[in-house]
Amino acid sequence: MTDYTLNSPALSVKITSRGAELQSLKMADGPELLWQADPAVWGRHAPQLFPTVGRLKNDTYRHEGTDYPLPNHGFAREMEFTCVDQSETHCTLSMRDNETTRECYPFTFELLITHTLQDQTLVITYTLRNPADDKELLASLGAHPGFKWPLIEGADRNAHTITFEQDEPAPIRRLESGLLQSQTFPTPVHNRVLALRDTLFVADVVMFDALKSRALTYTAPGAPKIHINFPAFPHLGIWTKPGAGFVCIEPWQGHASPQTFEGEFRDKPGVVSIAPQTEQSWQYSISVEV
Repeated sequence: MTDYTLNSPALSVKITSRGAELQSLKMADGPELLWQADPAVWGRHAPQLFPTVGRLKNDTYRHEGTDYPLPNHGFAREMEFTCVDQSETHCTLSMRDNETTRECYPFTFELLITHTLQDQTLVITYTLRNPADDKELLASLGAHPGFKWPLIEGADRNAHTITFEQDEPAPIRRLESGLLQSQTFPTPVHNRVLALRDTLFVADVVMFDALKSRALTYTAPGAPKIHINFPAFPHLGIWTKPGAGFVCIEPWQGHASPQTFEGEFRDKPGVVSIAPQTEQSWQYSISVEV
């Protein structure tokens, strides 16, 4: 496992080769903003989700009539990535299919994750390549960064908000035993603002699958503003464990299986198909405003 550090005049960032996971996001003259993976609470910082987002029904999926086991959020977060490009302000890490992945995911692929630091903004780019000559590549992917809640010491936990770029009147979705319920629930967003409360997360993640916004701001009075832009991601999860010192703001391409879903992997909501010898990219950014 190797760590990579990026620096700009405004920010310092650390990424590790295990899972290509962001592990630190610090202002140059300020505090750590990322959750520091207390194993007694939640032992991760910002895991990468691939080739699925969320849980599969019975932790398996069907592809061309064969069932394959796959854990919650896939396997990328446990894999060792290889650095293929690096400078003081960016790092590209790569993971390819191997014998182990093909046992549970019978596809040829290369996943490239690039972290690029541009002054006060960290840009994370996912490029999923299909090197196969004649077979499509099916996948979902997503981000799972955990930010400190409260953002700074002494800030009122209940004063933290997430403000969306547009109002979000559509109902939200909820999970039961990790799977997507068919029932919908009233939006907790009012006049573009989601007031963060532990009671929101007693029923697990708050999931938006009919999202209008592609940008939001997480902050509290006296704290930095965390601006997150995710133009290519159609879904969003917001999650914590009630009382924990973090909140995860998660842009997704795909989500957990619906409780009633029995179909082929290609038909699972949010799964994309990448044609042979082509690639697809997604990008999101984290900007820190003091």
